[in-house]
Amino acid sequence: MLKPFVSAFAFVLALAGFAAAPARAEVAPDALVRQISNDVLDAVKADKAIQAGDVGRIITLVDAKVMPNVNFEVMTRSAVGPQWRGASAEQRSRLQSEFKTLLVRVYSGALTQVKDQTVEITKTLPVQGSTQVVVQSEVRGKGEPIRLDYRLDKYDAAWKIIDVNVGGIWLVQSYRSQFGQVLANGGIAALIDRLVEQNKANAGKS
Repeated sequence: MLKPFVSAFAFVLALAGFAAAPARAEVAPDALVRQISNDVLDAVKADKAIQAGDVGRIITLVDAKVMPNVNFEVMTRSAVGPQWRGASAEQRSRLQSEFKTLLVRVYSGALTQVKDQTVEITKTLPVQGSTQVVVQSEVRGKGEPIRLDYRLDKYDAAWKIIDVNVGGIWLVQSYRSQFGQVLANGGIAALIDRLVEQNKANAGKS
């Protein structure tokens, strides 16, 4: 199990970092991660509402800025696994919506932890047999650096994030393991119901 802050910061920086600017096909993936990660850290440090955990503000940010720059369908499809193929168009839409809400609410608290961190890109590696790359980075501040690996792929000539690795665990794959237990017992409908329940519970804690 990942430490809550580490996994939370990983997801938020991954998604929010790519929200800071529109997709730019001519920019190398490592340069994209470096520039936009720095931009978002500066923006969060200057936004007292986000630092205070304003979920509404965070959701607005995700809707307006994140979704155009992240292939969230790929993320959701990977988390659901083989049963995605049998889901209806309406079910796929609901899965994406509820999964996004879950991630935003669960990890929004990480933004309150942003203080003096900086981001350093350490390496970019191609993923053999695919068009994907993994950009390795470190979030540095007080204490031990947090290592984050970003998996990106090109869609319509633009780099988009499809997963993030922290502490050796790919977050989308981690959710796939959790979702698999629900899917095995009740299928897609059961997973949607579970996500709805979790989101209602999380909303009550906001």
